[in-house]
Amino acid sequence: MKHYLDFEMKLKPLETRLEEIKKFYDTSDPHYAKEIKSLEKKIAKLEKEIYSDLSPWQKTQLSRHLNRPRTLDYVDALFSDYFELHGDRRFKDDPAIVGGFGKFNGKTVAFVGHQKGKDIKEMAQRNFGMAHPEGYRKAMRIMDLASRWMKPIITFIDTPGAYPGVGAEERGQAEAIAASIYFMFTLNVPIVSLVIGEGGSGGALAIGVADRILMLENSIYSVISPEGCAAILWRDGTRAKQAAEALKLTAHDLYELKVIDGIVKEPFGGAHRNWKETFENTGKAIKTHLEELLTIPPHELKERRYEKFKKMGFFLEGK
Repeated sequence: MKHYLDFEMKLKPLETRLEEIKKFYDTSDPHYAKEIKSLEKKIAKLEKEIYSDLSPWQKTQLSRHLNRPRTLDYVDALFSDYFELHGDRRFKDDPAIVGGFGKFNGKTVAFVGHQKGKDIKEMAQRNFGMAHPEGYRKAMRIMDLASRWMKPIITFIDTPGAYPGVGAEERGQAEAIAASIYFMFTLNVPIVSLVIGEGGSGGALAIGVADRILMLENSIYSVISPEGCAAILWRDGTRAKQAAEALKLTAHDLYELKVIDGIVKEPFGGAHRNWKETFENTGKAIKTHLEELLTIPPHELKERRYEKFKKMGFFLEGK
């Protein structure tokens, strides 16, 4: 079912009518052919008005869109002969993190990513992509296998943050995140990370220590959500729009700050409006960066990765 954000609602009646005609009526009939043409023209005009100049808060909303493709959708589209691995061999399997091995452009690679779910039932099962410690330990298990077998790693980031519940904390949530971050610095294989939706806090960074970090055009990546930031700074979560402006969490902001290495263009209006084009653009971007990384010797790869993140801690403070 199509979901519309507040600022997209003007499109709903037009697109609903267009789908209705195409599904139930004879589109070769001149009357309906004319109506289709008129509707498509109106939709194109509205799309231009709505999506031409999106604010950081609107991009935040798009990054969370219910119809946006999830990690397993990218895996289905970009990988062949893939299989998932389950469990951390310590506690249990965490469905908020998915991972395994498959073939990308004919080469065997490992994949790890957050999986939010597509409907209420799956979202509850996947805990809305908020991983427990066992999720990050499963991710490390898969990445360890990849490093031993000298297979590149591709990670897909899409989480509001790691799960902060009592059970997760009792089982070592902070330690699992820290261990995963440390572990990724030691890996001898190329790592490409792609933020496909939300990149929230340590829950995102735990699988985001990569040689190349890419972001989809309307995704976000930040130390905290706009709502959380507003609640802490102003004790008012309704000021999330203002916080989104201040956090510099969009792909373009982070590219300028050199936190990420590239932006993957989305279809006009967002990834949710054309999955096929999104997958094509994503596949091309990953392929380009992976081919470059495969030419770099393992020891140099690790050194570059360390220096890359080390540089992010330097800043100049004005007088």
